[in-house]
Amino acid sequence: MIRINQIKLPIDYTEEMLEKKVCRLLKAERKEILSIKIAKRSIDARKKPDIYYSIVVEVEAKKEGMLVKRAKSNQVTLAERVEYRFPESGEKPLGKRPVVIGSGPAGLFCAYMLAEHGYQPIVLERGEEVETRKQDVEEFWKSGVLKPNSNVQFGEGGAGTFSDGKLNTLIKDKDGKNKKVLSIFVEHGAPEKILYDGKPHIGTDILMTVVKNMRKQIEKWGGEFRFGNQVVDFEIQDEKLKALVVKNREEECYCLETEHAVLAIGHSARDTFETLLKREIPMEAKSFAVGLRVEHPQELIQISQYGDTAESLPAAAYKLTAKTSLERGVYSFCMCPGGYVVNASSEEGRTAVNGMSYSGRDGKNANSAIIVSVTPDDFHGEGPLAGIAFQRKLEEKAFEIGQGKVPVERYGDFKREVCEEGVKEESCHNEAVKETQSHACEKQLEKKESKVKNGEINKKVSESVWEDFSPQIKGEYEFTKVSDILPKELNMAFVEGMEQFDRIIPGFADDRVFLDGIESRTSSPVRINRDETNQSKVRGIYPCGEGAGYAGGITSAAMDGMKIAEGIAREYKPLYTNAN
Repeated sequence: MIRINQIKLPIDYTEEMLEKKVCRLLKAERKEILSIKIAKRSIDARKKPDIYYSIVVEVEAKKEGMLVKRAKSNQVTLAERVEYRFPESGEKPLGKRPVVIGSGPAGLFCAYMLAEHGYQPIVLERGEEVETRKQDVEEFWKSGVLKPNSNVQFGEGGAGTFSDGKLNTLIKDKDGKNKKVLSIFVEHGAPEKILYDGKPHIGTDILMTVVKNMRKQIEKWGGEFRFGNQVVDFEIQDEKLKALVVKNREEECYCLETEHAVLAIGHSARDTFETLLKREIPMEAKSFAVGLRVEHPQELIQISQYGDTAESLPAAAYKLTAKTSLERGVYSFCMCPGGYVVNASSEEGRTAVNGMSYSGRDGKNANSAIIVSVTPDDFHGEGPLAGIAFQRKLEEKAFEIGQGKVPVERYGDFKREVCEEGVKEESCHNEAVKETQSHACEKQLEKKESKVKNGEINKKVSESVWEDFSPQIKGEYEFTKVSDILPKELNMAFVEGMEQFDRIIPGFADDRVFLDGIESRTSSPVRINRDETNQSKVRGIYPCGEGAGYAGGITSAAMDGMKIAEGIAREYKPLYTNAN
């Protein structure tokens, strides 16, 4: 095929305009071209107000080599299309059916590939199917009554079901897994544009339908789903898995014999991590990040990213990174254009938040987690579950100060509290760190005072964007002192990051911005060790996806699930061979 890069077209381009541009670049007539397919499309807004689509196309033609040679352009090259191929099956008999624990992206795609190729997996999901789960989540947002096994974290589709449904990943797609994930989503109800959009997303409303359709297809191929079934123990003999102990909806336990269990448990299955530790499954604490959800008027982000043409363009997103005076990383995470902050709690007496968008991304506010990197040195605990204890402590504080509701505070109040506390802080035993923090706090306070005196706050941003600005939160919320949740050093890093981001997006650190707490579930605080066969030291246990520490989002988790399915297939025969 022929690949043509960096085709520039206006935002309102037509298919005819694209075809003419391709023909002009190839110096060819339309009849010489068999097909034109968009491979990637992204908005280029670097030179406002000249905003356009930058498009990559794949072209099939009768004489491709001749056309590339005739084009004489670096934009035009010959390329091979990478098609995903599931491996040939191995020769060992499988015995018992493989079990996938968890139906988030990792578990769902692992089960999908196994079922398609005849392995008849059983999927155990502690939560409920998506229809029931949706009702349970909406009732929680309305009444505050939490169902510990059916909420934003647990249930069909995993935590990603109640999110923006972002599908971009930084993983290189050498074997076509990424494209395969997207194509499977499209086959089951996602919009076709995710196959080529530079920043593809589905939206929680469509994602619910997609995961339900995937479940039905898995069942059609011989797979089985058991909702309301939680794995509570593992039977291990001679470092080999023999069975799972499962608790059903009626609180009754039963033994499910299997020699192959995929641990796609998600980052919030804290009780399962504790069980694995008791069974001496090798694990280790790992770095992650915590912070707060930040809400801005979506119009402010539109103007910043697109300028005067904002109204005619899709909801704008951003991606921001900073480094503090103490070399701590601060960055935006899971940015939701036109979205909502959601109460994403999964444990009684603890509050955690996340971001969510519907497919239209037409909410009034933009929100993103602004998070600060933490390492095991910050946990002040020992063992592989020290990060979980750290998360729980923060979530308990958020629940306490919000009185069970999502705690909210204006950034101006938060910053003043943090910086005033930082100036007088005397508890730091490291004098160099203490001096650096105190200086940074004084500098931020002086900076704000100077802006006020000179009347320069948000000079570049129209005041109209702040009209009727209010929190957009799914679940009840409470205005309170959010600065009490995080440790002081993380609060200071958060403020430093916000002020740096304000130089990139004017108004980002406006006093009126809302901070919602706490964003503690950015990724798993644990890594469950696996070897080159993707198995634990206990043979037959396959740590998988984001919860096990091997992915960071819907697409990468799905790809990891496919990887585990491939490993099982390479070694074992399918249970039957007529899956398709």
